[in-house]
Amino acid sequence: MHNLALNTAARTVLRIVVGFLFAAHGWQKYNEFTIAGTQGAFAQMGVPAADVVAPIIATLELVGGIALILGLATRPVAALLTLNMLGAIVLVHASAGVFVEAGGFELVLLLGASALALALVGPGKFSLDNVLFGRSNSKLRILA
Repeated sequence: MHNLALNTAARTVLRIVVGFLFAAHGWQKYNEFTIAGTQGAFAQMGVPAADVVAPIIATLELVGGIALILGLATRPVAALLTLNMLGAIVLVHASAGVFVEAGGFELVLLLGASALALALVGPGKFSLDNVLFGRSNSKLRILA
């Protein structure tokens, strides 16, 4: 059965929780680890062009997470975050197995799959995307 209220609630909860976790990880890269520390960690993990990639990823996670919480540019931001998590799995976590305590990919996979789900279904009714682009005649309706 298709229940619009449950669909709206599910999208909103998913968007806010996933957005919060991404924003927290981006904030951590800026404030706890620092960008220089994140660059060093990325280099040590074998991430190519770590000096360039680290600030991009930190910004994507922080700003992208906030955008998801607000439901702003949800589909493109979620797609970028999905690619971010795919890169993290392939470059860093896959070789460590599943479990996070061993450096594995379980959290990264969950975040990536959640971001992909948002990219596929969109932000839902309670989002800035819906307010800005939700009209049936909007050329950017795909975002809502």
